[in-house]
Amino acid sequence: MSHDQLPPFVLKDGETFAMLDSRGEICPETHPDSGIFHRGTRHLSRLQLLLWQRPPTVLSSTERGEMGLHVSHLSNENEGGTAPSRGSVHLERSTLLTPTSCVQQLSFTSFEPEPVRMPLSLRCDADFRDIFEVRGMPRRRRGALAARALADGLELTYRGLDGEDRRTLLRLGAPPEHRGEHHLSLHLELEPRVTRRFCLVLDFHPHGPALAADTATPADLFDAALAATIDRFDEARRCAAALVTDNPALNGWIQRSYSDVHLLSSRLEHGLYPFAGVPWFSCPFGRDGLITARQLLLVEPRLARGVLGFLAENQAHQHDPASDAEPGKILHEARLGEMAALGEVPFRQYYGTVDATPLFVMLAGDYLERSADRGFIAGLLPALEAAMAWIQAAEAASFDGFLRYRRAAQGGLRNQGWKDSDDAVHHADGRFAEGSIALCEVQAYAYGARRAMARILSAFDRQGEAETLLEEASELRRRFHAAFWSDAIGTYALALDGDGQPCIVRSSNAGHCLLTGIVPAGAVASVARQLLAPSIFNGWGVRTLDEREVRYNPMSYHNGSVWPHDNALIGLGLARYGRTADAMRIFSGLFDTARAMPMLRLPELFCGFPRRDDEGPTLYPVACSPQAWASGSVFGLLEAMTGMAIGRDPDSDRVQVRFRNPVLPRPVSLLEISGLRLGEEEIDLQLHRSEHDVGVLVRRRSPGVDVVILK
Repeated sequence: MSHDQLPPFVLKDGETFAMLDSRGEICPETHPDSGIFHRGTRHLSRLQLLLWQRPPTVLSSTERGEMGLHVSHLSNENEGGTAPSRGSVHLERSTLLTPTSCVQQLSFTSFEPEPVRMPLSLRCDADFRDIFEVRGMPRRRRGALAARALADGLELTYRGLDGEDRRTLLRLGAPPEHRGEHHLSLHLELEPRVTRRFCLVLDFHPHGPALAADTATPADLFDAALAATIDRFDEARRCAAALVTDNPALNGWIQRSYSDVHLLSSRLEHGLYPFAGVPWFSCPFGRDGLITARQLLLVEPRLARGVLGFLAENQAHQHDPASDAEPGKILHEARLGEMAALGEVPFRQYYGTVDATPLFVMLAGDYLERSADRGFIAGLLPALEAAMAWIQAAEAASFDGFLRYRRAAQGGLRNQGWKDSDDAVHHADGRFAEGSIALCEVQAYAYGARRAMARILSAFDRQGEAETLLEEASELRRRFHAAFWSDAIGTYALALDGDGQPCIVRSSNAGHCLLTGIVPAGAVASVARQLLAPSIFNGWGVRTLDEREVRYNPMSYHNGSVWPHDNALIGLGLARYGRTADAMRIFSGLFDTARAMPMLRLPELFCGFPRRDDEGPTLYPVACSPQAWASGSVFGLLEAMTGMAIGRDPDSDRVQVRFRNPVLPRPVSLLEISGLRLGEEEIDLQLHRSEHDVGVLVRRRSPGVDVVILK
């Protein structure tokens, strides 16, 4: 694969993200969707460096995920004329972001025997397009663009139709000799084998440079930004448990996944929040944040606290059909771009999701057990009670007592489960399901929310209310199986339509039902058998839709593709019922997928074509990469196989680390878990494979921790 064919390299900090080519540049002819985006708008759509009027040659290109840095090694391409011979000048180009800027360090070294006077030119542009425009949504009108040359750089501005000024200020580390509205040029004097450092700063703050005082040099800004991004990733590693195995490839997948989750995580008022994915979903999504936080709950509970706090703060408090808001509902997504501000898309503060609300309650219950953070959950109780009240009211308002959705917002989502594309919910003959829709997995989440809320209420001595919720959960479990089970396909129907008719379709949704325990024991084997049948498990993972279904298309977003997070939740569900061998098959498929992907990075989804011995998985062309819940999947699957849980023993108040029927994947004989914390207590563990079993060795622990192994 040539360097021009590589997927873009991704950096992110706060509300700013960059998609760069292997040169560390933005070339719309090669990657039309790339650029540097800030607060939902593309602030830079072209950035190209020329040496002797030609682009440099790529020697290597690396995304340093463990420190949020991209590094390219380049050389001059020129031959003949006044230029030195090809490959005589080396350029190391380092790029990093801050929440409001991009900083590049250019380090030039000439290996010519005599001094070289090198012409350097820079081309840049900013189209200031909203992320939805970049994605392909047309607009009738746009605001006004302007560009002007400054003494030390360029200023590109846009006055939006929303009245907001958006601005890109480019500062050079040396005065340009020539300048225009979209280019700068100068000469650099290079002595033999003496490295000359040169820095470029792109600032997106609307009111002037935000990194440091105007008197700071670009080199100073780079050094400060590098120190800040190293500290950011170091803190993430210090605060989480470390997972290390004896398999280098698995270690690489774990490290890449963890770095990507923290690359995508922004520090909001209530803590860290993993934004959903780059480029299309770089903002807070309720469902994505909740599932990502749940997948990493054992190793990094801070994410759950940040997600729960933000979503509680942004919970709906009134009816607003324009945003699908109802009192108690949890946010679907929040956007900052011009089109959202103008209402051209309804996603500025949008609540068109049926599953985020029960997932919010479920995560709160799991977080309380994992962290014993009673003070935080006590403060969250009003939001949890409002969420539970919304679930119960929505069920009571439906004709069959199931949790249903129906779009209210013009331009909102037709389907409001995790498979939210227009064609995702359909009948066996391919007809779209009409009316209010009850998805099978959403009923499982409503069941799980009741049980989680019962645990929370019990922790606060509200036993009577907890018992009522458990009784409701038991009744829902009975009604769910009766209404959704289909003997014809041996698993649960995808959904019930607005007339109560089941969509008799084999899908991955049924696997999510295992996650919460709503599936009766007698049905589990059949559900598992269908999920791992060759018609739906393609060797890399479980497809979203079985190939026997009318709407199956391996290149479809939700009707035949493979989603890593979907597979991780299915794996957790299978393990809940003791089917760790089945979870192992899913883990193995995704592990092989990760090894076949650039940088061991699992994308949002990939195509569902059958696995072949001589081919890797087929990429989905516009998948987000990285995507937070795809990155979280390895942690969810490792939890599934080890059967690990951590919490306080209610009788002794001691911390318990529990393992239920632990197994290790076949390429792994050793798994070390270091720095596992609950409050002030901490433990280091080692899981090791013996001939017939997996043992657990305690390497270090504080006095208040017990280890329990259940088999």
